[in-house]
Amino acid sequence: MKYLQNLTYKVLQRRYLYQPRLSTLYYSTSKDVDAKVPLAAGYQPKQVEEAYWERDKDQANLPQGANRCKRGPYRMLLPPPNVTGNLHLGHALTATVQDVIARQRRQLGYEVDWVPGTDHAGIATQVVVERTLATAGGKTRHDIGREPFLEEVWKWKASKGAGIVQDLRLLGCSLNWSREYFTMDEQQANAVNVAFERLFDEGLIQRRNSIVNWSTTLQSAISDIEVEVLDIKEPTTVSVPGYKHKILFGRIFDFAYTVVDGETQPDGSVEEIVVSTTRPETILGDVAVAVHPLDPRYSKYRNKEAVQLKHPFRNDTIPLVFDIAVDRDFGTGAVKITPAHDKFDFELAARHQLQPRQVFSKDGLILDTFEGFEGQLRFDVRELIIQRLDRMGLLRQVRPHAMQLPICSRSKDVIEYMIWPQWFLNCKEMAQNALSELHSGRLQIVPSNFELEWDRWLEEGRDWCISRQLWWGHQVPAYQFTDAQGNAHWVAAASEQEARRKAIELLGGGQQEELTLVRDPDVLDTWFSSALLPFSAAGWPNESYKEKYPLDIMQTGHDILFFWVARMMMMGLKLTGEAPFNKVLLNGIVCDAHGRKMSKSLGNIVTPQQVVQGASMDSIIEGLEQSLAAGVINEAEMEISYRSMSKMFPKGIQECGTDALRFTLLSHNIKNHFINFDVSACHTNKLFINKIWQAMRFTLGAAERLNISLHQFETLDGVNLGTWDRWIIGRLGETLSICSDSYKNYNFHMATAALKHFFYQNLCDTYLETTKTEINHRTPTGYIHVGTLTACLSWGLQALSPFTPFVASELLQHVPLNMEVKLSQYADSKLVAEINDVVGICQSVRQLKSMHKVSKRHEPKLTLFATSAESEQVLARHLQQIQLLSRCERVDLDMLNENSKYAKKLNLFSTAGALCSFGLSMNEDFGMTLAQRDNLVQSNIKRLKRLATELQKYRMRLDNEAFQLMADKKTREHFEKRVKELEAEMKSLMPETA
Repeated sequence: MKYLQNLTYKVLQRRYLYQPRLSTLYYSTSKDVDAKVPLAAGYQPKQVEEAYWERDKDQANLPQGANRCKRGPYRMLLPPPNVTGNLHLGHALTATVQDVIARQRRQLGYEVDWVPGTDHAGIATQVVVERTLATAGGKTRHDIGREPFLEEVWKWKASKGAGIVQDLRLLGCSLNWSREYFTMDEQQANAVNVAFERLFDEGLIQRRNSIVNWSTTLQSAISDIEVEVLDIKEPTTVSVPGYKHKILFGRIFDFAYTVVDGETQPDGSVEEIVVSTTRPETILGDVAVAVHPLDPRYSKYRNKEAVQLKHPFRNDTIPLVFDIAVDRDFGTGAVKITPAHDKFDFELAARHQLQPRQVFSKDGLILDTFEGFEGQLRFDVRELIIQRLDRMGLLRQVRPHAMQLPICSRSKDVIEYMIWPQWFLNCKEMAQNALSELHSGRLQIVPSNFELEWDRWLEEGRDWCISRQLWWGHQVPAYQFTDAQGNAHWVAAASEQEARRKAIELLGGGQQEELTLVRDPDVLDTWFSSALLPFSAAGWPNESYKEKYPLDIMQTGHDILFFWVARMMMMGLKLTGEAPFNKVLLNGIVCDAHGRKMSKSLGNIVTPQQVVQGASMDSIIEGLEQSLAAGVINEAEMEISYRSMSKMFPKGIQECGTDALRFTLLSHNIKNHFINFDVSACHTNKLFINKIWQAMRFTLGAAERLNISLHQFETLDGVNLGTWDRWIIGRLGETLSICSDSYKNYNFHMATAALKHFFYQNLCDTYLETTKTEINHRTPTGYIHVGTLTACLSWGLQALSPFTPFVASELLQHVPLNMEVKLSQYADSKLVAEINDVVGICQSVRQLKSMHKVSKRHEPKLTLFATSAESEQVLARHLQQIQLLSRCERVDLDMLNENSKYAKKLNLFSTAGALCSFGLSMNEDFGMTLAQRDNLVQSNIKRLKRLATELQKYRMRLDNEAFQLMADKKTREHFEKRVKELEAEMKSLMPETA
């Protein structure tokens, strides 16, 4: 309750006036603003947002620093979106979560420093620009050369890069734009070079040949996160770039290796070992066959020395080796070993000191060393290999086989595992240090179930391949030179001049002017530069970075926990000696309404702009065509998207507005693994916002009728509030308390649910309706009602403002921001229960009226039949409110008995819970058909059966001796009370159903 007792908006009023642009909401506190700026008849998102930006312009000239925050800085970093495209819903979720945190922290008095930036996205950007070149002039990057190509990329960035920033601004993100960075700007480039040089000089970065994920289309290594897995259940054809025909996958092939000097079998055949493979084209690079040492099928070879097998396509032999890593249940239990093109085989070959033999070139062609297959595409050779094996009598079987096909997410090429010279960062010690942060408690990961994922990724501490064979990105700051003996050496330096100095020093000094240095043409993995951002964006390696480091929280999607978050932790600890953050908040992946991940391959991507502004099918198609022309999607993806969007939104997407989008995103539990986004829910929340808008219009109209200004209300303290006034202020207090707890635990969905329930059910549908009579008659109670409405709107909207900044900014101009209410004194659970019962009665009445199409013209009169004297007293206190909420002409109160003077006049009769039954009488215009009356009787019978079943359960528990012994007094009293309530409710139904 401390939050409720201490929170006051006097301080907040001054803070809002003097915050820098967009750092939070700007609210005018003019006394007559509600009279001068009338609200529109309905909520119109576009106009509200345009007005917000106009007010934002006015803030530009406000004195900076006039208000000094009292609680110090709070630092966050927005995960940098790729510069290549527009904001997608995943970005929008993360950005909205952080913006809500930022705005709420400002309300608590923190000086929030939320840093924006964009990522150069090496592979993604290069692919898009290459597509654009191909579409515009049919040229490749190799046709125009590296420098001209990079010029084209920078042009692309200049023309398209502003789009993502504009999208973030329009989303309402209150970022510190003065600190905006680009991961390829001068400051970031310097930080990358320094980081690489320091790690290289320490011996942690080394260059070596190793197996990597290789895209033959990109002709580059790619990271694991850029590899998608295609599940194939049966033989399936797949489109592969570079092939005119589709390639068949989903088969396994058994073929025989003959044993050299093997025994002749009884049937005259040569001794053989049959192996199984899904990749016959790699047979050319086999260097061994491996079996498990305990596999009884091959035990006879254990005592033989150097068993050799004849290779079918090379004039040599390969050994049979024994290794416990072999899966005895796969195929025949014997596996071919191709270390140059398989990760498992690479590791096994290293253990047995087997030399890899490469089969494919970097563009996926068979190398010249394999006569008869040279220069041909790898999957074309697959069929030739099978045919040759068959002719040689070595093919044993071809059968369907489920498999997982690795696909490059950027090029859609089938991944080839290749051994290629790459730069590797030794992460073993750094990974252990990152693990220690979590295990020591210094680091908190929310939700905590991802701690296991943190451990899983970091415990192995595998080396990180940090180089890419691209042109766009940070070029590796490493230079190669050769000494007098012809030995090659590498040095790391930010410039050739510094590299030459280091090279000369390495060679022992002296004049080495003739020394030739060659810079590595590769670029660094995009994640390398991103891993530095918490401190590089703060100015590192300049010592001034310490003023803005570390961050207070790192919030991002759980899918990049290792690829980005863990690497930031490793690099931060290593290069600064301090963890870059002590808390990680992870959100789920945004999917469509059916739970499918949004992707170009499914064509189900909905953009925030489409939701905010609305989109006709024509505009959706136009947007797809623009993406096609820009190279963002290809023709196949265009066709899929068209079909999918036409099915999902045959009439287009309705305009929802930014506030509704933000509120909908945060209405989900962001900690869930997947978040299913439904556009229709977004439109529903637009209607919810309109409900609040109408509540403000009503309150302003009420103030005008009473000839007062809402800004005249300064406090409710000392005011003699009525029962329903106290109830709604109590509901407000509970809502603010839930919001406070939700912020602490990042359960934003609980805050949005509480706010929606308060504004929709409690304030608009219930309390506001009960005020109309007193306000219309200009009674003193009417003034109290307006003051209560004002307090609810002021406090409620300020709690809502982090989620819906635009509409909150608009509406909060009309109410005071410093209205004092001691919320804790209105917490009354007994009153809440009583009002809930009354509201429930009114809902039952309205449902019965709706079921039988009772309208105002029927002049419905309501009679309440109390089940007890206590119930009668409760109902008597709320007759006026019941009349308003049930929308009846009159309300009468009577006891439930056979002598009731009202019973014979009723047209309809039903029950409304334990307090009462009720009846409705209508004028002569109302005629109830036999069918309607029969439906009513049947409905009551069903209710009786349900009540009887529930009553039996409660009585069985009360009659149980163990329950009587073990249950505490409060529980027993609850059960006894519920039995009485059920008996009363059943009794109220008996006359009608007898």
